[in-house]
Amino acid sequence: MTVLREGALELTLPNGVQGKKFDGPSHGLSHCMKAVDFILEEPDRILFVELKDPDHPHANSRNRKAFRNQLYSGVIVGDLVGKFRDSFIYRWAESAPDKPRGYYVLLAASELDKAMLLILTEELKRNLPVEGSTPGTWKRQMAAHCGVFNLATWNEHLPEYSVKRVVDDQKGS
Repeated sequence: MTVLREGALELTLPNGVQGKKFDGPSHGLSHCMKAVDFILEEPDRILFVELKDPDHPHANSRNRKAFRNQLYSGVIVGDLVGKFRDSFIYRWAESAPDKPRGYYVLLAASELDKAMLLILTEELKRNLPVEGSTPGTWKRQMAAHCGVFNLATWNEHLPEYSVKRVVDDQKGS
């Protein structure tokens, strides 16, 4: 099994799934394009994954407050949309396999209840847009599905991609 790490969060991939860190030095275009944290490739679909960890034990109160301001002002959804779109374009330009794509976001914030996660998922779905343009005009989808989760709901809905917190000397993200 492969384990991918972002800050204090570890994502375990099931056997047969290829995964890579996408937002980092190897991306090469961080000056002009946003990137999701990870891209996972299953035999029949590709998953774009973004992890945000405002509850990181070493996060300072200023960073937590900034995250909450972005969350409740709606800025966070715009940022998440940009990360997906730029990553989609980057992969398209690479001639990546054309498989159905999903976009999963983990907001490791204990204050987010299921109702808030559903609202965020619907807003993300509307702004990607998952449904496409006028019915029947798009022949392909950018994303077949998306979801926003907290740590508990992620592990409940995606047990094959379990995430756990691993705290060490790392700073909050």
